[in-house]
Amino acid sequence: MLDQAERLRELARTSRRRGRVVAVTSGKGGVGKTNLAVNLAVASAAAGRRVTLLDVDLGLANVDILMNLSPRYTLAHVLSGGRSLAEIVTPGPGGVRVVPGASGVPGLADLDQAGREGLLHELGELEESTDLLVLDTGAGISRNVMAFAAAADEVVVVTTPEPTSVLDAFATIKVLSREDALGRIRLVVNQCATRAEADAVSRRVAGACRQFLGLGVDRMGYIMTDYHVGEAVRMRRPLVLAYPDAPASRCIRTLAGLLAGAPSTPRPAGFFRRVVDRLASEARR
Repeated sequence: MLDQAERLRELARTSRRRGRVVAVTSGKGGVGKTNLAVNLAVASAAAGRRVTLLDVDLGLANVDILMNLSPRYTLAHVLSGGRSLAEIVTPGPGGVRVVPGASGVPGLADLDQAGREGLLHELGELEESTDLLVLDTGAGISRNVMAFAAAADEVVVVTTPEPTSVLDAFATIKVLSREDALGRIRLVVNQCATRAEADAVSRRVAGACRQFLGLGVDRMGYIMTDYHVGEAVRMRRPLVLAYPDAPASRCIRTLAGLLAGAPSTPRPAGFFRRVVDRLASEARR
């Protein structure tokens, strides 16, 4: 009987296994956050993982533009009850599933109990059907950005060597450090002229986080300045597909490999439930 009970418990744990959630965020716009989220998702899918890319950059959702998609429905239609989540998931390039974003996601916290539970059930099924859920959050430290980032298993903070970008990245990490049960924080330095420049920036940010916040930040890596990035954006194709041998593409594939090589353990409570709970809790304050 004990053996049977243990098998049943293991079956329950397996059936509710959830994919890793990685939020890509930044302290300011224009640092290549969305480009990194898109290309990390495509590079991870190329390695054989089931990858879903969720655009939660509220009001400025543009994952669809970089992937040359024209979605008929978005997350706003799910929130309004007009469509199911399965109806809005869009096949993207490189085998990535895309959940198109739109303004209106704050409604997650405002739904009634029945609507919230129904939506959470659909979102939970999405979590369970993917190995890696990549979030493209908004830039900055708004309530919504922090809710999504703090609920993720890992947060990738993107900066450039520009002083204002570095300061904003530190400010973002500082706000995140105040959140309970915060996942692993990684730092990526984009648009670097040299590896030495990237190392200097990442050491400075990681050192400041250690000294002033008592927080360890992983220096995940860097992406070289590369004219192919702009060309790919104009083509509306992910860089790693349009120019697979470009210097920036090689950097991104290295980052995707590092992301896969040291996996975190997803927290037992569902990601979307954590997001909704945070937003609802703040709304009650």
